[in-house]
Amino acid sequence: MLMQRTDNQKNASFVSYRKFLSVSNIVVNLGVLGVFKYYNFFVESFISAFASVGLHLQPSTLKIILPIGISFYTFQALSYSIDVYKRKIEPTKDIIAFFAFIGFFPLLVAGPIERATNLLPQFYKKRTFDYKKAVDGMRQILWGLFKKIVIADNCAVYVDAVFGNPHDQTGSTLLLAVVFFTFQIYADFSGYSDIAIGTARLFGINAMRNFAFPYFSRDIAEFWRRWHISLTTWFRDYVYIPLGGSRVSKPKVIRNTLIVFLISGLWHGANWTFIAWGLFHALLFLPLILLGKNRKHTNIVAERSVFPNVKEIFQMGLTFFLVVISWVFFRADNIGQAFDFLQKIFLHQSLQVFSINYLIDIAPTALLIVFFICVEWIGRRNEYAIAGIGKTRNRMIRWTFYSFLIFLIGMYAFVGNQQFIYFQF
Repeated sequence: MLMQRTDNQKNASFVSYRKFLSVSNIVVNLGVLGVFKYYNFFVESFISAFASVGLHLQPSTLKIILPIGISFYTFQALSYSIDVYKRKIEPTKDIIAFFAFIGFFPLLVAGPIERATNLLPQFYKKRTFDYKKAVDGMRQILWGLFKKIVIADNCAVYVDAVFGNPHDQTGSTLLLAVVFFTFQIYADFSGYSDIAIGTARLFGINAMRNFAFPYFSRDIAEFWRRWHISLTTWFRDYVYIPLGGSRVSKPKVIRNTLIVFLISGLWHGANWTFIAWGLFHALLFLPLILLGKNRKHTNIVAERSVFPNVKEIFQMGLTFFLVVISWVFFRADNIGQAFDFLQKIFLHQSLQVFSINYLIDIAPTALLIVFFICVEWIGRRNEYAIAGIGKTRNRMIRWTFYSFLIFLIGMYAFVGNQQFIYFQF
């Protein structure tokens, strides 16, 4: 509201005041996030750095509980104030609508990170119950529950067991655990997004899409256009483009790309493993953007055919392999453990053939993953994988498929009590 009072003022002092308000708001929001999430990380890193040269410091750390989802609603609040400053949106005079935007419960703890330009105007409008929209919302919730309970939580049982005791594992076991984690984190996070978006639709609210089948990407640039879309576009619009984007000199393009990916890594958590994860993706992304090939794949893979061609299979396989390697850093407890994992995986003598009993143990989860991949592939042209099932006129097919998903959800609902991974961010 204070910024609005300077809208029609062209005096230099008013312009400076407007900028001061915007900067102050950014500092306050990031300051709160920094204290809660990063204070202890930087203090402990500071202590370790001095300890490495023989100086032992004893500064105090904070014993505080990290609020759930603080990174999500902090960035959402920042987008509102920045858009108001840039005059992309009028500041709201409806305090209830504003707090509904910041604290809309389906999106509150793990996104998608909404924009005020999309979500806020929807709270001004009178909404009536829309049966078709509600059915579509329930369908997306069902698919999200399947992802979380059947795929992610099943994978988590195996992943947690291996990562909890990595020293006694073979390279083959570690590699399989990382592959399972690759599907766990995708099914877990996109599953939450499906539940949140579907729940919002029940209330007549259209939330932005957050995932677009990222594991069918043909290069890393396409992967990042399809993975955690709300965060990726946030960094693009509020960090990368203000820094000059890709329309500056090559050294600055490199700088901008490194900044975005390092911040993205740090956003995920106060640990050097997340920074390494971000840096790894930056190194994969840089050649594409420097060669102008980062927008090469903007269409859907195998758009006009049922199956991908040989070239697309190779591209997807290579991209998936690189993403799998990157998840080692994301899941590891520390940098040392991440490199130990990679060393064991890529040392040829540590790779062993699984025993029959071992294969029998992991077969149910592996088959569920195969089923999951098939459904996602068939539905890759839709907003979410099973959106197309609602368009079929054969009621028997629809309800047989829904019943099968509900049966699997009920069957695996008590496998383990796994919270959503992104609740910690």
